[in-house]
Amino acid sequence: MLKDNLKKVQTNIKSACERAGRKPEEVTLVAVSKMKPLSDIEELLETGQMEYGENYVQELCEKYENISKPVHWHMIGHLQTNKVKYIIDKVELIHSVDSFHLAKQIEKEAVKKNVEAQILVQVNIAQEDTKFGIDGPEVIALVEEISKLPHVHVRGLMTSAPFVDDPEENRCYFKKLHQLFIDIREKNIDNVSMDILSMGMTNDYEVAIEEGSTMVRVGTGIFGARNYNK
Repeated sequence: MLKDNLKKVQTNIKSACERAGRKPEEVTLVAVSKMKPLSDIEELLETGQMEYGENYVQELCEKYENISKPVHWHMIGHLQTNKVKYIIDKVELIHSVDSFHLAKQIEKEAVKKNVEAQILVQVNIAQEDTKFGIDGPEVIALVEEISKLPHVHVRGLMTSAPFVDDPEENRCYFKKLHQLFIDIREKNIDNVSMDILSMGMTNDYEVAIEEGSTMVRVGTGIFGARNYNK
């Protein structure tokens, strides 16, 4: 079943790319495996799916230690400064950097572990009170500040759009973030490559792709609903 779900998502990504006149290989699918057993990931590994997103540091570390072969881990949840040291040398990309304070801690731990940290700046594009991320107008200043940290490389932007019944309602937010992404890229800031735009989840990833997303984070659409009452 998981493999069928994955195939369906991949087909939808391809269709969305076709509608937008884009190539499917321009979009990376991150399978969001939070709160799902390692056996689910092992099953999908047989298909060649290599990108997995986790929200919780402890869960990511446990899966990292026990998986049968290396995969690309993405830290997509809110990251506290005191937890950075546990994942700094384990993750491919940190999606959720929303302050210079956090970026400085990532720099500090990257130096200790002798690694280069790849990050995305998290933007609260819809200005929801319940979401992490910084407001759009503050993004450029934060990117410029982080760019001065030698071991931290800003690769792009990330957002979590509102949870809506009709994904079309989020199109305006995806458009807005894509424009901000382009504006920052055109500034050609040193140590900032701006090649990843992480937006779109299970309920709206096709619309996000149509509006320029290069990375989608799909959990329920692949693994099924999560039981938060465990």
